[in-house]
Amino acid sequence: MESFTLIAAVLLCSLSWISASVSQTVEVQPGEEVTLLCPNVSIHPTQSDWFRVFNRAKPSCVSSIYGAGGEASYCDGYQHGKFEMSSNLTTVFLKINQVDISDSGLYFCGLYIGTSTVISSAIQLNVEVVIVLAVKIRKLQRDANEESQPKRPQNMCSDELNYAALSFQAKPKISRRPASERELEPNVVYAATR
Repeated sequence: MESFTLIAAVLLCSLSWISASVSQTVEVQPGEEVTLLCPNVSIHPTQSDWFRVFNRAKPSCVSSIYGAGGEASYCDGYQHGKFEMSSNLTTVFLKINQVDISDSGLYFCGLYIGTSTVISSAIQLNVEVVIVLAVKIRKLQRDANEESQPKRPQNMCSDELNYAALSFQAKPKISRRPASERELEPNVVYAATR
């Protein structure tokens, strides 16, 4: 662990250089897996380390391995199973299973060569969620479909019904009957609800 502290201190000084020289950007969806690659530039067995920077904070150690085919060790917060580090003679790998948004950040690997750490590559990992856009598009389509279809009556509770009382009087017929016979019929009340 002492080597991780020393390497992290050296990397803090060169953090602006690393963010300015990102070698690639990788974009994945949540739930997918991704494998980050780092060229092994050492001709001798050496310690290789993966680090991560999130929101321009200080680098945090992810994992470390010694030599090609060695057994990886994982730093606090980076459990084996979610993260899998491996190495061969030419490449150092970091596989991340079931990525989520919190895995986004700048990943870089360092190789201890001679008396110093050499940064071999820097990779910006972006875990992007596009489901929000799909939901918005689906909602817009549904709203457009509802507007183009005729409105159907909704089921309403009796408290929500509008009540109207109408009063009709019969129109007097012109007749030659005497006035006493031409009296209007009694009022009729009709009720309608909507």
